[in-house]
Amino acid sequence: MAEAGMADTSAHSIPALLARNVARFGGYPAYREKEFGIWQSWTWAQASEEIHAMAMGFLSLGIERGDHVAIIGRNRPAHYWAMVAAQMCGAVPVPLYQDAVAEEMAYVLDHCGARFVVCGDQEQVDKVVEVEDRIHHIKHVMYTDKRGMRKYDHSRMNALEDVVAEGRAGHYRYQEELEKRTAELTYDSTCVMLYTSGTTGKPKGVVLSNRNIIETAKNSVAFDKLTHNEEVLAYLPMAWVGDFIFSIGQAMWAGFTVNCPESPSTMMTDLREIGPTYFFAPPRVFEGQLTQVMIRMEDGGRFKKWLFDHYMALARKIGPSVLDGKPVSGLERLRYLFGDLFIYGPLKNTLGFSRIRVGYTAGEAIGPEIFDFYRSMGINLKQLYGQTEASVFITQQPDGEVRSDTVGVPSPGVEVRIGENGEVYYRSPGTFVEYYNNPDSTASTKDAEGWVATGDAGFFEEGSGHLRIIDRAKDVGKMADGRLFAPKYVENKLKFYPSILEAVVFGAGRDRCTAFINIDLTAVGNWAERNNIAYASYQELAGHPKVYEMIRGHIDEVNASVAQDPMLSGCQIHRFLILHKELDADDGEMTRTRKVRRNVVAEKFADLLEALYDGRTSVYTETEVTYEDGRKGAIKATLTLADATVVPTEHRMAAE
Repeated sequence: MAEAGMADTSAHSIPALLARNVARFGGYPAYREKEFGIWQSWTWAQASEEIHAMAMGFLSLGIERGDHVAIIGRNRPAHYWAMVAAQMCGAVPVPLYQDAVAEEMAYVLDHCGARFVVCGDQEQVDKVVEVEDRIHHIKHVMYTDKRGMRKYDHSRMNALEDVVAEGRAGHYRYQEELEKRTAELTYDSTCVMLYTSGTTGKPKGVVLSNRNIIETAKNSVAFDKLTHNEEVLAYLPMAWVGDFIFSIGQAMWAGFTVNCPESPSTMMTDLREIGPTYFFAPPRVFEGQLTQVMIRMEDGGRFKKWLFDHYMALARKIGPSVLDGKPVSGLERLRYLFGDLFIYGPLKNTLGFSRIRVGYTAGEAIGPEIFDFYRSMGINLKQLYGQTEASVFITQQPDGEVRSDTVGVPSPGVEVRIGENGEVYYRSPGTFVEYYNNPDSTASTKDAEGWVATGDAGFFEEGSGHLRIIDRAKDVGKMADGRLFAPKYVENKLKFYPSILEAVVFGAGRDRCTAFINIDLTAVGNWAERNNIAYASYQELAGHPKVYEMIRGHIDEVNASVAQDPMLSGCQIHRFLILHKELDADDGEMTRTRKVRRNVVAEKFADLLEALYDGRTSVYTETEVTYEDGRKGAIKATLTLADATVVPTEHRMAAE
């Protein structure tokens, strides 16, 4: 069987790759979905048949070349098929975040001028119906899940399966037109439009061509030697470029299997059942899993906890060397094998990581301690650096050159340079075409020679050629005494602790650094139960003196670690508070990809920030919040402000 890595380079569109996969891997599984507890599977030949029928159904609804088709819902084969079917018709798929509120959804639907919308279920249909009075260009709405939809006005609405059935029935009427439109697709035809997370403003529509996606997929598949035998779990938002490149781009190029979990609540169970060989997760997923592991260990017996600590200490010492094939003494290797038998193997199986051959994390910087934890157990977890505008890949870590403090070397076909101000620039075959209907932003981001400004500050290490990202360029600054301020560096160290869900560090232009902390309710709640601490809400637990004492201990440890870095020792935290609410995308404090909107947080909690710097020990505040049903409310609280232990450094002592 020929491998996809040796694919015919004449395949210049996703539909063309689909046809090639039917010819080469027709009987192999292409998609799986778990529904009602049972895994259902489609081969490449079966998936192609479904996609063709869906595309003809779209033609029956009057879809035109260049139309934008919005897709809103969880990861399901039907939703991935809708994207490919739209492309076959000459239209442009635009996946949206399914957890976006109606207002956020309305902006994207209006901006892209979507004429057709594919919704996952009644919840998504309701959001579209809610904004249709303002958005008049939506011609037709389709939905995947029929539950709750019987009494809706179906004059411009249909179940997606009925549209597919119409396509099958009209096969002879639409086949010729579909073949004609599919044949018109070129390397420069638009493959997808993905909206940025909008960290600093309104989301922008990133136009990516077939060339962008296919060249990037081809190069990245070759980099990690991926084949049609890989298994991936498609669980991340379909609107995120990472999911698109893994579940559409690389899957179509390599011909591997895409598995869709039943629901977010069953994701961990489904992950264990599939046992993916190729896996991607943002840091928050790995952080969450580590938190659960630590909670279970705390709840375990004394001997079990001792055994875990003993073998994890060994793993941290020699695990990465064993993984990379570097020399390790026979005795230590034997001890590591025992550790794998009793600790690492069962733990990897519990997490669903037993079969991982290649794993990646990206999106946010991951804490070194978290990264090393997984690699020490023999999981080939690596880091990549990318963004939507690059079709993901800018740099990657090659096998054998994996470290927690770098993001690797330039990906195949990618050029990277560092600007005079330390900002990272790149150009590659994956570089986006444009921001949709936004020539000014396109021009300010991508120059005439194709170099794209990432907005991140970094530098190349001498000798290794690896790129190190310091922080967002706009967030990197100077303290009042001239020392470097890079908040993300400290925040990632703090988030290693299971008790800390989120941290926001401030200090640019000031004489010292301070921090807002979000506790992890699951981890701290479990700790509170073990310590007989009663609480009735997140707010009550967050303000408990013993919780402050625990968080202070974590911050003191981080300060001691930060003090050892001569370049960033000024970023030690002097004072902190534990926020009375969790930062939430619905309240505008985070993006849908869980990135903190630092400026929004600083502005929204300006009274708390001021109190941290003026020496107060407590502050009263009122904060507006958004409930799940969209209603607004207010939280009132009196917060404690606490001091942390700062380690003197040579620079600081010299300044004093």
